[in-house]
Order: sequence, then C-alpha cells, then structure tokens
Amino acid sequence: MNPFSSGTRLRDMIRAIRACKTAAEERAVVRKESAAIRAAVGESDNEYRHRNLAKLMFIHMLGYPTHFGQMECLKLIAASGFPEKRIGYLGLMLLLDERQEVLMLVTNSLKQDLNHSNQYIVGLALCALGNICSAEMARDLAPEVERLLQFRDPNVRKKAALCSIRIIKKVPDLAENFMNPAASLLKEKHHGVLLTGLQLCTDLCKVSEEALEYFRKKCTESVVKALKDVANSPYAPEYDISGITDPFLHIRLLRFLRILGHGDADASDCMNDILAQVATKTESNKNAGNAILYECVETIMSIEDNSGLRVLAINILGRFLSNRDNNIRYVALNMLMRAITVDAQAVQRHRATILECVKDSDASIRKRALELLYLLVNESNVKSLTKELIEHLEVSEQEFKGDLTAKICSIIEKFSTEKIWYIDQMLKVLSEAGNFVKDEVWHALIVVISNASNLHGYTVRSLYKAVQTSGEQESLVRVAVWCIGEYGEMLVNSTGMLDIEDPITVTESDAVDVIEISLKNHTSDLTTRAMCLIALLKLSSRFPACSQRIKDIVVQNKGSLVLELQQRSIEFNSIIEKHQNIRSLLVERMPVLDEATYSGRRAGSLSATIPISNGAAINLPNGVAKPTAAPLVDLLDLSLDDAPAPSSSGSGFLHDLLGVDLSPAPSQSGTSQAQKSGTDVLLDLLSIGTPPAQSSSFSSDILSTSQDNTTSSGNLQRLSSPSMPSTQISSAAGGSPIMDLLDGFAPNPATSDANGPVYPSVVAFESSSLKILFNFSKPPGNPQTTTIQATFTNKSPNTFTDFIFQAAVPKFLQLHLDPASSNTLPESGNGSITQDMRVTNSQHGKKSLVMRIRISYKVDSKDILEEGQINNFPRGL
Repeated sequence: MNPFSSGTRLRDMIRAIRACKTAAEERAVVRKESAAIRAAVGESDNEYRHRNLAKLMFIHMLGYPTHFGQMECLKLIAASGFPEKRIGYLGLMLLLDERQEVLMLVTNSLKQDLNHSNQYIVGLALCALGNICSAEMARDLAPEVERLLQFRDPNVRKKAALCSIRIIKKVPDLAENFMNPAASLLKEKHHGVLLTGLQLCTDLCKVSEEALEYFRKKCTESVVKALKDVANSPYAPEYDISGITDPFLHIRLLRFLRILGHGDADASDCMNDILAQVATKTESNKNAGNAILYECVETIMSIEDNSGLRVLAINILGRFLSNRDNNIRYVALNMLMRAITVDAQAVQRHRATILECVKDSDASIRKRALELLYLLVNESNVKSLTKELIEHLEVSEQEFKGDLTAKICSIIEKFSTEKIWYIDQMLKVLSEAGNFVKDEVWHALIVVISNASNLHGYTVRSLYKAVQTSGEQESLVRVAVWCIGEYGEMLVNSTGMLDIEDPITVTESDAVDVIEISLKNHTSDLTTRAMCLIALLKLSSRFPACSQRIKDIVVQNKGSLVLELQQRSIEFNSIIEKHQNIRSLLVERMPVLDEATYSGRRAGSLSATIPISNGAAINLPNGVAKPTAAPLVDLLDLSLDDAPAPSSSGSGFLHDLLGVDLSPAPSQSGTSQAQKSGTDVLLDLLSIGTPPAQSSSFSSDILSTSQDNTTSSGNLQRLSSPSMPSTQISSAAGGSPIMDLLDGFAPNPATSDANGPVYPSVVAFESSSLKILFNFSKPPGNPQTTTIQATFTNKSPNTFTDFIFQAAVPKFLQLHLDPASSNTLPESGNGSITQDMRVTNSQHGKKSLVMRIRISYKVDSKDILEEGQINNFPRGL
C-alpha cells in the first residue's frame, strides 16, 4: 500500500513522522499526507473517512493547517455508527471552536443525537456541546440538556450537568430554567452526579441572585445532610483516599455552603453544627484531611458571625503553622491575614508561632509571616515584638535583612510612644543592618533627634559608642557624623547625662578621629564623605584646639578626583583660613527641624507619576517624586511657595534664583559687624551686588554643602552644581561684568547692529552624550520677551528615542514651550532636534534669566534622565 494514500493507518503515519531527522523532512511527510487526505475529501463515498480525520487531528496537534478537513467532521457526525460519530465529535472539538460559522450546520445533528436511544451517543453529543457551545447553540439546545438532567443513566446526568454550566455561562438568562433540575441533583446518591450538581448550583448562584435565594431556602438543609452523610459514611473503597471518604466531595460541599451562608444568618445557623463536626473529627495527619480542614476554616470565616466557630477555625490554622509541610504553613499564614480583620484577638494567641515562622528557612514563609506579624503589632505588644525582631535581625540571612529591616523601622516609627525608645531601637537597627536602611528612615531619625533637645547628649554618646563597633554600617555612620558635627561639645563635656548611662570620657581629638576614619574609609560613599567634611567644618569652630588638624584633613581632599569633595574641601579650607570672623555664624547649630513638615513631604513623595505641561506624565523612581502642588517648578526646586519675601535686592535675587533665604541667623558669638548684618557679610563674601574691585579678593571662595537639607548648615546653601561647568551670577543692577563664584567672568554683553541687539549663542548644557545650544532673539518693541531656539545634538553612538525637554523658571519669568521638531535624536551628531521657547521677564533690567532643565530619553529601551541649571544667559535678556 502506498504509505501516503488515504488508506494509510494512523500508526504508520506517526511512525513515518517520528522517523524524520529534520524539520524539513517532517514538513515533507505532512505535506504528502495532507495532499492524500485532500484527494480523499473529494470522494463521495470514502470508507477511510474516519481514518483520515484521525490523521488530520494528529497533524493539527503538530501545528500544521487542517482547515480543509473541517467538513469531514460534520459528515462523520451525521453517520449512523458509534465509531464514526466518536471520531467526528472528537474532530469537531479539536479542529473547531465556537467562533466558526460552520458550527451552524452541526446544530441539527447535535439535537438528533441528544435525543438518540443510545446513551453513549447522547454522551458524545453532550461532551461536544459542553466544549464548543456558542450562545446561539445554547438557546437552541438548552431544552434537550435540561431534559437530560433527569435521564436514567447517572453518567448522562453528570455530563448534562457539566454541559448546563457551559450554557448558563454563555446565556445567563437561561439560569432560571435550570434551578429546579439542579436542586434535584443535590439529593443524588451517586457521588459523580452530586459533584457536578454542586458545581452547577455554584455557578447558578454566581450568575443569578434569584438562584442564590432559591437554593438558600430550598437546598441548605439537603446540602448539610449530604455533608453529614459523607462525613459519617462508613469505609467505601471506591471513594477512599488516605482513609477519608471522597475528600473532593467534602470540599465541594463546603464551598457551596460558604456561598449559601455568606450574608445570611439563618443559613449560617443551619450549618454551624456540621462545620464544627467536620472541624473536630477530620484527621489532620493526612494531606486530604488538611485540605478538608482548610476549606472548612475558609467556610467558617465566610459565613455569618459565630465567635466559637471562628476561634476553633483559627486554632486549626495555628496547628497548621506547626506542620512540617511548607505549603500547609503558607496557606495558614495567608488565611490568618484574612482572619485578623475578623478576630484579631484570637490570632494574637498564636503570635509566638508566627514569630517562629519569621525565622523559617523558606523565604516565602518568612516574608508572609513577617507581613502577618506586622499586622499584629499594637501599642501593648510593640516593645516585646520589636525586641524579638531586632534579635532575629542579628542572625537573619542577608537576602532577608532588607524586608525585615523595613518592617522593623515601620513598626518603630508607627508605634513609638516615647522618643528615647524610638532612638534606642533605631540605633540598634542601624548597628545591625544600617546598609539596608532606606534614606528616608535615617532622615526621619535625624528629624526626631533634632526635636528631642533633652536627649541630644545621650544620643550623640550612644552613636559614638555604636560607631566604634559598627563602623561598616553606612546609615549609622551618617547619623553619627551628623550628630557629632551638631552636638560634638555635648559629647566631649558629657552634657545631659541620664541615669541609665554609663559615663564615658571622650576628648575633642577622639571626636575628630571618628569623622576622619569615616572620611577615609574606602567603603564610604560620596554622601557620607560630604557629610564628614561638613561635620569637620563645624567642629573647627566648636573645637578651636583641633582647628589646625581639621584644616589638614580638609586640605587632603583638595586633590580628590570627585568634584564634589574637591569643591567642598576648597571652600571649607577658605572659610577656616580667611573668615574666622563669620565662621561661627555660618556653622552654628541646625535649627529644630519641623517633624510635621517632613512627614508631609514624605507623604507627598509617595506618588511616582508627575504631570507635565503637555498633558503627558513621566514615571520617576521611588523616592524622587515631588508633591502635586506646582509640580514642575517644585520638581526642579526653583522656588518655594512658602518662602519668605526677600528683604533686599541681593538676597531677593538669590531667593528667586535658588529658592533660599539668606536672612541672618541669631548668634551669641562673632564680631559686632556680623551680628549687625549677617546678610551683608555673606553677600560681600559671595561678591554679589558689589563692584569687581571689591569682590576680587573673594573670587575663589565657594560655599557648598550637601544637597540634603538635613545635613546642611543653617546658613550654608547650595550655589553650584557639579553637573555644570560653572554657576554665574549677574549683578542685580546689570552693570559691568563681575567675577562669578568659580573665578570666571560673566558672559559678554550683547552687541548691536542695524537690526538691533545681537546676542551670542550659549552652550546651555553639555555632557558626555548630549549638547544643548541656545540662540537668542528679541521681537521688535518688546524688550521683556526673549525667543530662544534650543538645538539638541547627540554626541553618543546610540540613537535617542522618546526625547523630551522640560524647563522651569522662577516666578518673575513666564515660559512658553513650542513642540519639538522631533522626538528622535540621531547618533553621533548626524542630525539635531530644535525646539523654540519664549521667556517673558517681568523684572527686565533688574533680574537676569535663569532656568532649570530636565532632559529624558531612551537608549535601547533604557530610560535616561539628565538635569542642569542655566545661569550664563547674556545680560540684557
């Protein structure tokens, strides 16, 4: 026989396909076999039609097209014999779905077979209808299926119930037709029919409130009786699993009772006794028994209130927590998290067991137990639970320390009753896992410390001792450095000793040693080192005897490869050497930080999406989002709505430019001139509003502090950014060029020609990958308005996509951005993007332009963000 004729047996074709060594050989075999089947399809009387369809189904399962054989299914279904119908219906379910229009042709065949005298053919039709039934077929054939729910054979009734589920899901309006037949199935003795009947009733309750009320009134008692019969039934070999009679039926009955009892007190009362019986009599040493107990607990938690039953259910979950099976413990923790909202007191009794689960070797159980324990914390148990968690923190695995630390810090912050306990617990956490503590946590700790004036001495001594043993914990070192810089004299003089403290002796040199070690530690990052330099500057005023040593340490960073540290070193060295008369004023102690304001800012930073002017939104990493009020201006930190009004032209200029207040802070030390006008001294130091001749001696003095407000001195503010080549400040009166803070000159003024002023182009921003050039022009007769054309050039070998340029200006300026010429920036300078903007200066002739910019784009689907501040606009704009 030809191996590729229509008479080839299925096994021969499978053997030929499996013998193929390459995909090409397999495709060739399938093509030849498909061609033979196509030829056979055209024959009116083909004795091998069922064999061809079987081969076609195998080809379909291999992933090859078989649509040409769909009509063969209908021909076999219309045949009279059972073997042909079986292959036909199998092909119908496999090769077709409910979206095929050809199904309209099979409806009559299905209707005939549903009324067939052979129960096996009826079963075939029910299986096919349950798999591919469409809404139209459901409406046409629903009466036949409803009738078959009372068929004499249990197998047909079972298949009819499953087919009915498909019908009511496709056409929920037909649900009322199946309520009475479904209710009769709940009295069945055959477990298979009862299982499918319960599932049908469950689905009816989901699609119809009327059905739910009907089953509550008519069937609750019968379902309870069925559960009681199954729970108390004698040994039945055909249903036995691990000594328990049909646990699948147990679970299905419990789930249906859960639906009936939810929100109905009468139905719940009816099932209380049997639920208690199942909960107490079911064996828990077998997995099947545990499955039944879990469903019983979930049913108890879902029905109406019965405190005794719920305590019993939670105790079962407590036993689950002691089980050696990780899956059982995990589902128990999940259920307890739901139960805590219902009966927290009952869950509290298992707190010790839950705490042991936090120490489990399985990561999933540890995390879930930690989440549950967090929900159990209240004012009465917070101290004991925090103590246990911190003790476990010492021995926990590295990958778990992050989650555990975050939960402990949240618990301490949420439930702290007194500041000394809060500080003690946070110091323990920082000592054990300071590297896992998020920035906002130690920021909040500094805020609390600054507000606890009676604990300053105690805190700085505790931090001094902690940093001696845990100097590798970055967050601990930062808090210790900040506190020593602020309260170093309290550490040395043992000020504010508490009764619980052991006296220690610390010299000024010892305090400086801690800062120096932290500064020179190779593991310290830029923020820590910058904070160390600020602390040293402050100690140089508080410890005059160590001033020269501090100066030597600061000078060592003048050659640092990190621009931020180099800049700070130069600035602070200049202050120590040249400005002793105002140093105490500059580095006086930080004012008390407002806890409410800081909490509000933390709450405002939770949103990760910021709207922008063109209606789009940008997503930012956690922790960098800003409050929603004045989003773009606040985002770029150009001004503060709640900042006080400037008191003079010089400080007002700086306030508008940087959003800072340079009003003098009160001080009990320093010269009379500094006490009289701290602002004038600071402005003179910064060469603002003074002629060049008077300011040249101070041209190299740069005042810079950490960008974090919690670590900056009260009178030191950020005046330059390491991402920019220079920060240049023009005179408020707009006179002759003056020296800028980095010893450079202000931009050249505009020149004039016949058409009016001509302004030089400015490189507004330049990084290793991007360059921005600004060209300026002014409309005739409108000197307050400046038109700026920004040209963006890509210096990198990668194309930038989704390119977005944003800008923000102070309140005295108005900015309008036109759409960019493109959002794709070609690589290596092979093209550019231009974007026009108009700036209106309401203080023209008094204040110069200033702008903060943000550029975002994608490189190989990776989001890139660059920022900068532009101060080098030509004068006269």
